[in-house]
Parts: sequence; C-alpha cells; structure tokens
Amino acid sequence: MAFPKPSLVLCSLLALLSLNCGPSHVSAKVYMVVMEDDPVVSYKASRKGVMRGEEAQKYKEMATTKHDVFLESFLTVGSYKKLYSYTHLLNGFAVHANSEKAAKILSGAKGVRLVQEDIKMAKMTTYTPKYIGASGVWPLLGGAENSGDGIVIGMIDTGIDPKNPSFASFSNQSKQPPPNFKGMCRSGDRFPPDSCNGKIVGARWFARAGQATGEFNATIHYASPYDPDGHGSHTASTAAGNFHTPAISRGYNFGYASGMAPGARLAVYKAAYPFGGYMSDVIAAVDQAVEDGVDVISLSMAPSSVSPGPAAFLNLLETQLLLATKAGVSVVQAVGNGGPDASSVVSFSPWITSVAASTTDRKYNKTIVAGNGQIFSCGGLSPPTPGDTMYPLALADDVSTDNSTDGSNGCQDPKVFIRSLVQGKVIVCMIVSSNYYQGDNFAGIIDTIQKIGAAGVVIIDRYSGDVDYEYQPIFPTAVPSAMVVDGVDMMNLMEYYENNTARDGDGTVITFGATVRILEGRRASYSGERPEVADYSSRGPNIENSQMQLADVLKPNVMAPGHHIWGAWSPTSDALPEVQGESYAILSGTSMSTPHVAGVVALIKQRHPKWSPAMIMSAIMTTADVTDRSGRPLMARRDVGAVVAATPFDMGAGAINAARALDPGLVFDATYREYLQFLCAVPGVDEAAVRRAVGASCPTSRARWCSDLNAPSVTVASLVGSRRVDRKVWSVGAENETYMAYVRAPDGVAVRVSPDEFTVAPGETAALRIVLNTTAPGNAFSFGEVVLRGDKKHSVRIPLAVYPAAVLSGP
Repeated sequence: MAFPKPSLVLCSLLALLSLNCGPSHVSAKVYMVVMEDDPVVSYKASRKGVMRGEEAQKYKEMATTKHDVFLESFLTVGSYKKLYSYTHLLNGFAVHANSEKAAKILSGAKGVRLVQEDIKMAKMTTYTPKYIGASGVWPLLGGAENSGDGIVIGMIDTGIDPKNPSFASFSNQSKQPPPNFKGMCRSGDRFPPDSCNGKIVGARWFARAGQATGEFNATIHYASPYDPDGHGSHTASTAAGNFHTPAISRGYNFGYASGMAPGARLAVYKAAYPFGGYMSDVIAAVDQAVEDGVDVISLSMAPSSVSPGPAAFLNLLETQLLLATKAGVSVVQAVGNGGPDASSVVSFSPWITSVAASTTDRKYNKTIVAGNGQIFSCGGLSPPTPGDTMYPLALADDVSTDNSTDGSNGCQDPKVFIRSLVQGKVIVCMIVSSNYYQGDNFAGIIDTIQKIGAAGVVIIDRYSGDVDYEYQPIFPTAVPSAMVVDGVDMMNLMEYYENNTARDGDGTVITFGATVRILEGRRASYSGERPEVADYSSRGPNIENSQMQLADVLKPNVMAPGHHIWGAWSPTSDALPEVQGESYAILSGTSMSTPHVAGVVALIKQRHPKWSPAMIMSAIMTTADVTDRSGRPLMARRDVGAVVAATPFDMGAGAINAARALDPGLVFDATYREYLQFLCAVPGVDEAAVRRAVGASCPTSRARWCSDLNAPSVTVASLVGSRRVDRKVWSVGAENETYMAYVRAPDGVAVRVSPDEFTVAPGETAALRIVLNTTAPGNAFSFGEVVLRGDKKHSVRIPLAVYPAAVLSGP
C-alpha cells in the first residue's frame, strides 16, 4: 500500500550499518584506555567556551606526553606500542600490548577510567541488502556502484527529494541516461533543472485528478516532481539509493545506506500526495513510464478496495499493468497493509509481483536502570542520559502548575511546568496510546522536554499500562527518551516512584527520591532471527471480485523486509512530526518491502537482459526461503502478538533470496497470450469483458481453469475430485542438469508429478504434469510443495495451495 496505517509509519525502524564484531584471537592485543583527565572539548567546560587554537594545541601535546609517561611508568619498555593518543573527544590512548597482563595493570592504575579490548569490525552497507543476499551478488555485477547499471527503475510514488545524498551523482555515473531510456526531467518548485544528475534520469508529476477535486494545493504539494511527503524518497532509496551513503538523523550517524541496486538509475513519476492519489493519475504515470523506457516499475500503491465488476483482474490499472508486462516491463507492487485479515490483498493479478512485508533480525534495545536496581526494557531511539549519574524521576503531573488528573496536559505544553522543579530530572509523561493521533504525539513531548530543560523523558500509558507495539517511538530523538511498553514494567516503575516520593497532606511532592538512568538506544544489535511476516502485511487467499470469490492465483508472491526500514526522507515533510526536517527516516509497511524486490529485479535484468517479466518473477519465487538456516519454518505474526507458522497466503513463495534468484536453474514463463487465456477462464468473465479491458479477444484455444496459467505456483480454490495442472519449464543453467521431483502434499490432497525425473539442456524446455486428487474434503485451504532438485545444486520450489472441496463419487 502506498500509505500505511499511521501507526505503521510511526513504528518504522530497521538500521543501515551493521557492525559485526568479534575479538581478535591473537596473543598480542590492542586496548583502548580512557583517562579521567578532560579532553580538549570539555576542559574548562565550567568556564568560558572551549579551548581553541594555540591553547588547545598545547593541551593536546601535554596530554600526549602524560600518556607516554603513564605507560612508561606501568609497562616494560618493548612490551607495548602506543598506537594513538586520544585528546579531543576522549582523553586516552590505544596501546598494542604483548600480553593480557598489561590490561590488568592498566585497569588498576590510578587515573584510568576505562580499559576496553579492541574489537574487529566489519563495516557493511544498508543491512537489508545483506539480509536478502543482494550485496552477495554485487561482485558478479562489477561491484556495488555498478550493480543495476544500465537499468532504469520507474518509481510511481510521491516524488523525490533530489538534494538527498542517496540520489547524488557519483563518479562512475554518466550524465547521459541509458540509451534505451527516452524520458525527460521536468523542473519546478524545489526541483531545479540540474536535479536529473545521472542517478535521477527522468522526473515528471501527475496531479490532474487531484487538481480537479481541489485537493491538490501547489503551495504544500509542489507542482513539480519534488517529494513533499517523504514516502517516494524512502522507496526510491531502498530500490536504488547510492552505495554507502551516511544515514544521519538528529545529528547521529546510524550507518551507511544503500539501495538493493545502487548502480541503477531512477525515473520518478509523482502521482501520489499527502492526501493520497487517484487511479487516473497513476495510470497516466504508468503510461508515461513505459513510454519513456523504464525497465522496472515499483508501485507502492494500490486501490483501497476491490473495484466492482466481473473480476478484480480487469480493473483498469491491473490490465494496464498487464500491457506494461507485455512491453517487457516488470511490475512490482505492494500487496497491502490490511493484515492479518484473510483475503486483504489489494494486488491481484498474476502478471504482477506482489510483495508482502517481513521483519528482520535487527533490533534497537533501550533500557532504563532504576535506583533500586530494577532494569526495564523499553522502546526508544535516543542518546543516554549523560555520564553514570542517576537522575531524579518526576511524574509530569507532580511538576506542573495544575495537579489535576491530567495536569501536565500530556506533556504537550511547556508553559504548565514549573521550571525549577523539572530541570535536571527525568520526567514521566503519560499518554493514551489509543488516542495518539488525537494529540498525544511524541514530537510534542520531545519538544516540551527540550524547552523545559529536563534531563530526559520516560513515556508510559496513562490507563492501560501496555503500549501497543506499533506506538513505540522508533524515530531518533536528541533528548534521552524511553517508552515503557509492558504494563507490568510500568506498574513496577510507578510503584518505585511512589514509594520514594514524599508528599505533604495536600499531595504536593516534598522530595523526589526515585532515580533513573536512560541508557544508549541508537545502536543496533543483530540476533540472527529468521524473518517473520509482519502483522499488518495483507494476506491471501486472493479474490476474483468484490463478492470475495476465491481465485486460483497465489498472492502475495514473495516476501521482503518491510518492517523498520531506514530510507531517505524529505525534510519539508510534515507527515511525521517526529522526523520533520530530517533527511532519513524509518518506516514500516509493504510500501517498504516493495522497492526491495524492485531493486532485486533490476539486478536480475542486468544479469539476464533477455528474460521476460514472468521469468524474473519465477526466478524470485522458486528460489525464495521458507526456512531459516537451521531448517526451522518461517513464521507469521498475527493479532495480539501471536506467532504461527507462515503459509503461502502470508509470505507467498517465501522470503526473497537475491543470490539464488540470479541463478534459479529453471524458470516458468508466461506470454501475453497466456495471460489472455487466463482472463478468459475467470468464472463470470466473458469475451466481451476481456475485450473491453485489454482490447483483445480471447485466444482460439481456451484454458479450462485459471490454474492452467504457466505460473511458478499452483493454487486451486475449489478442488472437486481431480484436476490436472500442466507446466513448462525452461533451463537457464549453464549445463545439462537432471532434476528429481519431491512432493509434500497438502492435507486432504494426493499429488502426482510426471515425469518425476527429467534431464534438460541449457535453453531447452521440459513439460511437467501435476495431478491433484481430493482424498479428504475439508473446509479450508491446505498447503504443500513440489520441489525439483537438480544434480547441479539447483532447487526449484513450487508452492501448492489447494482447497479440497469434494471427492467425486463413482458411477
């Protein structure tokens, strides 16, 4: 979906720089030693200003000499080597010592504040390219900056911010777009002519429907390709943002961002706005994109409901995307944010790669340490309270002028606070998370805390205690902040506060005795956990029409990271007050998972320029992961925190694996004529309806069932007795390969594959027949798979989703 639920946008987070570290296992080690003496920046901090110029240089020289003398006093000459003297931000040094004994000696020395063993760091790009295997194929394509080179991704979204570092031209980019691209750059407000710089090769905007309704306001929506919302910049950077771009927010570098295809070019078609968008504008954008010569269309938008008519597949946008596919353009679309409800998908057609959203294993852990030793795990992406100091804790209502039920006004108004009581304290602000968008917003709280001079803020729910996971503050703040998510933790924290707060007879606080520290929350950790289908990601089964009749088409097709994703942002956007003015933000939704797949499609197109969109979709689906590295099945989040085994209606064929998708062994292809046969087999659709939708008649040879389409999956919404499903595969391997078929049958269904063993040469085809028979009718879909395993290590997985409706009785 283009515009996720507000809570989804709020709860967005997935960092960009992974620092995987491990100690260096050698006898000689490096230790970092921090001294108690002040560095340059904090020397004379209580006096006027900071040292500069000659004074600062002399202080650095003095500190360096003191380090040398210190080492000479404690360690034997020749047993160590000083590598650095830290003098500006830290006062200390790095020393390479021949034995661990040196660390013990230095740790016990007077004047030493900290000794830490050095750690080996492997610097990486945006985490999700590694997580889905995209960065692993970059070397095959000439390196990161060449990965996707020659491919143009058409982003149909809210525009782009051309000044964002993720879209800057880089050294090996020609000023000329790929020769097959004929688009143009339309300049306008905040989008000067030089915005198309080699990374951005085309930019247009479409808003005539919005203008006609009066919703488009040029002052705030910009009559140009400029992105006033942030959504389009975010998706564009995920698909093809430049390699190794610092993602800085609230003054903190969260890592180095990269799109899935860093060398691909971007053509921007702005057709959505903060108020939404219209299909007519989107269709105009798709039309122009295909005319311009884009290779891939990334569409993080979809209708909000099923269009009336005989079939969802005949929706005008769906059929236009069929024509785009016919022109050789791969279309990748968000499956929607209506999960976990069944049949909530809003991307319907088999010619579209519809993408579900998953989590990753990246976590941001935030902790509050209370003065009584209790530790609370929280949400929050903020710096710690300074130093090791414990700060007094004060409930906002106890330090405001009106001590009524909500005297602090939800910490939204600095004027109600008594300044002498709040400064230097950590303030507890109460919100009603269920009413978050009616006024209790984090941006207002953070602004208040900054203005009143408090040391930090702890946010809790006023009534329920438990804070919905979606409302966790996962946007960066400059103020130390933390949200207590668990209701039990909230009660324990408030009990500690009340037990250590002295009040007079009127309830006014005399002494604030409770203390806390808020720890660092901006550093990511990586658990190695398997991806899970996000709870909001729309689910199958797919439907044929607004009457919710089930379709013989698997949706979603594949799953990619969509939860807590870092990406470019527009500083002018007011969509999220918490990140207003920033150039990078964290979002969640299938809008975020879609450009991951679009970027992988670009990599496949670069590697295999003659592959059709259907072949590319097949390569992605048949190589997707359905288990983690240890063989455990992938899981799906449901309501109220439940987690269950994921099915194809949750994750499609599985979690995208870019490395295997470039070398799938076998692919399924489908031509435009075969898609027409599919349409003509949809129940309730006649030839006149097809002709109206696509301007073509049904082929002479008609398909009996929609399941006859040569897709890389088999879905049968009503299996009565038996059904024969024929498929044809093309070998895209480099040598002859023999495949054997392995079947895991859905419950209540017998499955037979013939041939169960075959050999195919490069470029040749093989025919398969899958026969399904109902053995035990049920009242729901059941799931299985056919896996074709080759003797050259290829594995081609075909998901089965079958509803065994009835067994045919004998004569």
